[in-house]
Amino acid sequence: MFKKLTTVMTIITGSLIVTSACNNPSSEKKASADSTVTPAPQHYGDFGGQEVLQYTLTNDSGMVVKVLNYGGVITDIIVKDKAGQEGNVVLSYDSLAGYLQQGNPYFGTLVGRYANRIAKATFKLDTATYKLAANNNGNTLHGGLKGFDKVIWKVTQLPGDSSLLLEYTSADGEEGYPGTLDAKVIYTLTADNALKLEYVATTSKPTPVNLTQHTYFNLSAGKDSTILGHVLQLDASNFTPVNDVLIPTGKIEPVKGTPMDFTTATRIGEHIAEVKGGYDHNWVFDKTGTGATVVGTLYDPASGRLMTISTSEPGIQFYTGNFLDGTLQHTRNGAKYGKNAGLCLEAQHFPDSPNQPSFPNVILKPGERYTQTTVYQFGTK
Repeated sequence: MFKKLTTVMTIITGSLIVTSACNNPSSEKKASADSTVTPAPQHYGDFGGQEVLQYTLTNDSGMVVKVLNYGGVITDIIVKDKAGQEGNVVLSYDSLAGYLQQGNPYFGTLVGRYANRIAKATFKLDTATYKLAANNNGNTLHGGLKGFDKVIWKVTQLPGDSSLLLEYTSADGEEGYPGTLDAKVIYTLTADNALKLEYVATTSKPTPVNLTQHTYFNLSAGKDSTILGHVLQLDASNFTPVNDVLIPTGKIEPVKGTPMDFTTATRIGEHIAEVKGGYDHNWVFDKTGTGATVVGTLYDPASGRLMTISTSEPGIQFYTGNFLDGTLQHTRNGAKYGKNAGLCLEAQHFPDSPNQPSFPNVILKPGERYTQTTVYQFGTK
């Protein structure tokens, strides 16, 4: 069910009347609510004849988030460990070339128009059948050949806080999806070390929508080459089992007594060998209601870094970097990102929902608004 989130729309509506940031984004500087100054965006490269810029958000605690207008990519989340040492807790590249390379596994990107998989790259809506790009084992994955991760977003630096407004209009028929979709996402770095993501989308025709953020986390900031020692807890008593090509079977099954049980804090490596291919599944939250609530935590005992996840979404894709094989080029500091080097916690509606009528609705209609709020908050213990 698509939620109403008037606070997001108030922020976005207010931001659109601030013309100075739109007119000259490369020179805009502003004071945040924490009395910090947001630096001007820096040149990061060129793509399709357009300049790629990197924006930096900071707060008084020393947390730093860096974002590209290309794909809404989060290149850096720099937070302190229990000893006060700073480190970048996301997998990333040293240049735009890394993000443009063939086979880039969506490092840090915004994903749409439909995150995750749609079976056989096909869905029916009313009396029409829509054919999508079969870019993953005969299925469509993360929006197709050129999803929201591979386009330039319009970015506006918002006044009054450490926030960026990202906007993209997906044309009717783009990647096979019906309707012109106007998508807006606000990235906010808060005073209490949280990265808040607020999404809004509207459409001209009925269309499936499922947006998410695809950052790969490693809370050790690279000191540990895998995330198998991280400890995960999810408020999710059920998950959606999948077939051999990771399409949900349509069932919702309990996690109790299986390797999928993270209802209590569990080391990720404890049962991963019992899961064919590793974790790449959708967990179904126990929460009721449509607001953003705390749904889980991720903890690295060695560094002491703790990440708390809140979301308004009904599910989350937990992926343990199973397809990373150490061959990616242009990695930060020459890191060899092998299997399980990072993990994704992608707040979402369920995979293949357009073909699964028993799953929560993902069809957005004209006159409705898709909204989502997801928050990743960082601390130590």
